Amino acid sequence: MIQNVTEHQLAELEATLRQVAGGRAAAKPDHVQELTRRVESLERRLAESPDPNSINLLVFDGSRDKLLAAFVMATGSAACGFRVNMFFTFWATAALRKNGPQFGRKSLVERAFGWMLPRGFAATKLSRMDMCGVGRCLMSREMRKKNVADLNELLSTAAELDVKISVCEMSMQLMGIRREELIDYPELSYCGVASFADLAAKANTTLFI
Repeated sequence: MIQNVTEHQLAELEATLRQVAGGRAAAKPDHVQELTRRVESLERRLAESPDPNSINLLVFDGSRDKLLAAFVMATGSAACGFRVNMFFTFWATAALRKNGPQFGRKSLVERAFGWMLPRGFAATKLSRMDMCGVGRCLMSREMRKKNVADLNELLSTAAELDVKISVCEMSMQLMGIRREELIDYPELSYCGVASFADLAAKANTTLFI
């Protein structure tokens, strides 16, 4: 609403300036300067205001059900025309790993993280009622019966809809995850908290999952 009002005010001021410039309205020099200043001020406010068509998702939890929720919201929003950015940090970062060997020289702690953390979506657990994998199997069976897309399908859909995925570099360093270990994704990038904070400041909605 604020942005719409600002755009309306800006359009009115620009129309007045065009009339003055075309000689259709009489105005004193100081009045023209004031109008120009107001237009410039409104343009700055409009440029700095949050983008109503942009949504950010900060994905912290690496549980399968919460990852499903994150990707469902991301793909659904992108299908509705929103620009979507997903920022994976801490435990969610491990879900983006390939199911393969660890890369590079690592410390004992880093290798322990690599052994204990899930490798890819298939190794993730439910946040509740996992029951040593029984809950996962039941959930997967119900999803297939009811034609609900799984995480791999949602990831492919996200790529088709130009959903951007960023991975927290600090989390990767902390857990010893190398870039070579992550999935292949067309919009995958690496950034820090400052970059995400900048995206969040420019977006109209930011969700924490």
